[in-house]
Amino acid sequence: LFLLVGLALFAGSIPEIIDIVKTFPKYNGTYLSDRGRRHIVVCGHITYESVSHFLKDFLHEDREDVDVEVVFLHRTPPGLELEGLIKRHFTTVTFFQGSIMNTVDLQRVKVHEADACLVLANKYCPDPDAEDAANIMRVISMKNYCEESRIIIQLMQYHNKAYLLNIPSWDWKQGDDVICLAELKLGFIAQSCLAPGFSTMMANLFAMRSGEPSDDMQAWQNDYIQGTGCEMYTETLSPTFTGMTFSQASELCFVKLKLLLLAVEVRPDDGGDTKISINPRGSKIPANTVGFFIAQSAEEVKRAWYYCKACHEDVKNENQIKKCKCKNFIGGMMVHSVLKSQQIGQHITTDGKPVQPNGVAATKSGLQPPPTAVAKTGSPVKKSVSMKEESAPEIVPENPRAPIRQDPMRNGHPVIVQPASDFDFEKTEMKYDSTGMFHWTPARSIDDCILDRNQAAMTVLNGHVVVCLFAHSDSPLIGLRNLVMPLRASNFHFHELKHVVIVGAVDYIKREWKTLQNLPKISVLNGSPLSRADLRAVNVNLCDMCVILSAKVPSNDDPTLADKEAILASLNIKAMTFGDIITNIESMGDSKDALNNMGDTTVKRPGPIYGTNVPMITELVNDSNVQFLDQDDDDDPDTELYLTQPFACGTAFAVSVLDSLMSTTYFNQNALTLIRSLITGGATPELELILAEGAGLRGGYSTPETLGNRDRCRVGQISLTEGPLAKYGEGAKYIDLFVAALRQYGMLCIGLYRILFRDTSTSTDASSKRYVITNPPNDFNLLPSDQVFVLMQFDPGMEYRPGWGDGKTGDRIPRSSQGGGGQKKGDAS
Repeated sequence: LFLLVGLALFAGSIPEIIDIVKTFPKYNGTYLSDRGRRHIVVCGHITYESVSHFLKDFLHEDREDVDVEVVFLHRTPPGLELEGLIKRHFTTVTFFQGSIMNTVDLQRVKVHEADACLVLANKYCPDPDAEDAANIMRVISMKNYCEESRIIIQLMQYHNKAYLLNIPSWDWKQGDDVICLAELKLGFIAQSCLAPGFSTMMANLFAMRSGEPSDDMQAWQNDYIQGTGCEMYTETLSPTFTGMTFSQASELCFVKLKLLLLAVEVRPDDGGDTKISINPRGSKIPANTVGFFIAQSAEEVKRAWYYCKACHEDVKNENQIKKCKCKNFIGGMMVHSVLKSQQIGQHITTDGKPVQPNGVAATKSGLQPPPTAVAKTGSPVKKSVSMKEESAPEIVPENPRAPIRQDPMRNGHPVIVQPASDFDFEKTEMKYDSTGMFHWTPARSIDDCILDRNQAAMTVLNGHVVVCLFAHSDSPLIGLRNLVMPLRASNFHFHELKHVVIVGAVDYIKREWKTLQNLPKISVLNGSPLSRADLRAVNVNLCDMCVILSAKVPSNDDPTLADKEAILASLNIKAMTFGDIITNIESMGDSKDALNNMGDTTVKRPGPIYGTNVPMITELVNDSNVQFLDQDDDDDPDTELYLTQPFACGTAFAVSVLDSLMSTTYFNQNALTLIRSLITGGATPELELILAEGAGLRGGYSTPETLGNRDRCRVGQISLTEGPLAKYGEGAKYIDLFVAALRQYGMLCIGLYRILFRDTSTSTDASSKRYVITNPPNDFNLLPSDQVFVLMQFDPGMEYRPGWGDGKTGDRIPRSSQGGGGQKKGDAS
C-alpha cells in the first residue's frame, strides 16, 4: 500500500519535475579548466558569422600547437547554426549563457584565470558609437573584476580609443590592446594610395590562409595564392647573426634560409621599452634579438634560430637546417660562431669591401661604421614600435650630382601638387606636429579649403588623391583623419605629399573638419561622387588614386544594398572617357630632361583615355558585393573575398579582412603594433595621448630629436621599366633584385605588383590591371613591367632648395608611388 501511494504521488509530480528541468538553462554551468591548459574568454557580438570567422583563423593548422580552449559568454543561447558549429569544435570550444557585466558570470567562466579576454564588435551596427560604448563597459566590468586580465577589444571609431585610457588598470605594456577598425581600414586604404595593392598584401599577411596552387587555375591565380599563404611570425635570431647589420642579416635569411626578415626588436641604450625597428640601418644586431619574419609557417621560421655558421654553411637545402649538436655547448664551435659572425656578414653582402653603417658597400674612403650599440637587459611584455633608423648618417652616393629644380607643368598650367612655396615652407619653424611624426599646418577654416566646380576646374590637379565620400549630414563619423594622416607622415618631404581632394556633402565634412584642419594640402569639393562633371573638375583621370568610401548606415531591410552607392560610383568612373586632354600633350619620345631620366613620367604623361584605367580602391561593407565591381571577371558569387580578382588586384577592401587581427594579436603581441606602425605612418602612444585630448594635432618647434623621427622607413613602389634596377626586369630572378636593392639602396623588397595578362579578353583595361604577389620565391622570373613593393629608407637629400644645378640625377630609383615623382600605374605595360 505504501509503495502504491508513493508511486501515485511521484507520478503526479513528474510534470512539475519536467518543467523544472526545462527551465534550467542548458548553458548555465561553470567552466572547469584542465590543469595546464590555457583558455580565453570571448564576448561581445557573438553570432554564427562572427564565431565561424574567428574560429577559422584562431584554430588554423598553420598555427603552432594551438592548445587553447575558447570559452564564449553571451546573454542569449546559441541558435541552431551556432550550436552546430560549437558541437563540431567540442574539444576546443565551450559556450556559456550569461552577462559579462555580472560578477557571478565572470566567476563561472574563470575570467581571472583566462589567458586573455577578447571583445568582438558588430561591424555592421547602425550606431557605431553606441556599440563602442557597450564594449568599453564590458572592458570596465572585466577590469573591475580582475585588474590583471589581458584584454583585446575591437572598436569601431578611432575617437573612442581615448575612453580606454581612462580605465586605471588598462595597460598596453601588459598586453592590453585595441583593434580600431576605422583606423586600420582607412590606414590600409591610405597606404594603397602610396603603393597600390599594399592593402591586399598586408591583409593576407596577418590572416592565416593556406591556399595551394592548382593546375586548374590560371597562372596569375597560382602566383597570387602562393603569396596568400605567407604570414607574419617572430623568432629569436641565432648567435650567428650577432654583430651583423640588419641588411646583412636580412640577406642571409632570404638567400640561405628562404625567410624574409622585416624588422627586429631594438633595446634602447637608456634601458627603456624595447621598440620594433622596421628595416633599420646603422646598428648592429645584439645577441638574442627577436626578428619579425614573413614565411609560410611557424616551422620554417625556426631556421633563423637553428642556423649555425659552423654546421650549416655548406647546406644547400634550407629544409635540412635543423637543431645542430653544437647548440648543446656554450663553448667550442658556438663561441667560434659568435666571434666570426661579423666577418660572415661582411663577406655575405660585400665580398669583403668596407661596409657603411646602412649596410651598403662603401666605395669611398673615410666611411667608418659607428660603434656597436650596447644592449641593455630587461624586456617588457609589450613593445612600442619605431621605424626610426638608429644613428643613421646620410648615404653618400657614388657620384653625387645636384638634381634639377623644375616646376611641373601640364598644358601650360602649374600643378598644385608641387607648389613653388616649398622654399618658404622649409623656413617656417612649426611645420611638424609636436612628435615630429607628421606634417602640420596652422588650423584653417573649411571655407578656405572649399572649391566649387569652376574653381576646381581652373586648378590643374595632378598626382593627387580623390576621395569620393557618400554621407548624409547626420551619418556616423568615419574618421577621415585616419585616411589623411598616413599621407602626411613626416618621412615624406613636403613637395612629395599628395594633394587630397574630398568630393562629397560639405555638411558632413564640416563635422569631420576639426580633425583635418591642421593637415596640409586638403581641398573639399561640395558635390556628388556620382556627378561626372564634379569628377572631371577634380581631374579624376590624372589622380594617383581614387578612394570610394561610404559613411551611410546600412539598412536593416536588405544589408546587401549597403554598398549600392560605392558600386555605382565605381562603375560610373569606369564608364567615363577622357579624350580631350590627349591632344594637348607633347610627344614624350624626344624628351631628354632630368625628370624623364628619373623615370618620373607624371609631368608629361597622358592621362588614361578610359575610366577603367583610373587607379581606384573601393571600400565594401558586404563581402559578396565584390562580384559587382568587375564586370568582366570570372569570380563565382560564393568565392571568398581574398580569392576574388578585385581583392587580388588591390581595387577592393572590406572591413571583414580585419577580423583575423584578433587572433593574430593574441598569439603575437607585437604583430598589431608592427602592422599599425606600417600603415599609420608612425602613430605612437604619445601621439594617441595628444589626440585623446580632443584638440587635434599640436604643432611643435623642430628639435634634433623630432627631426630625427623623420628618419624612418616607409612603404613605396619602384618600377623595373627604367632606372638603375631596370636590368633586373629583363629576365632576372627575384633573388637578384632583392640582393641588389638591399645592398645598393637599403630597400627591402617584399613583393611584386604584376600586370594581369588575360588570354581571352576584349576589355580595354586588360593591360592596366595588376595583381599582388607577396614575397615571391627566390627563382621567380621578373618582367620589365613589374612594380616592386619595398620598405624604403628616408632620403634626406630630396628637398627642393634654391640654387640647384643642372646636373643629371644619376642613379635615382624611379618610384611609382610618390606624388609628382612616380610612374603612373598601368603605363609600364
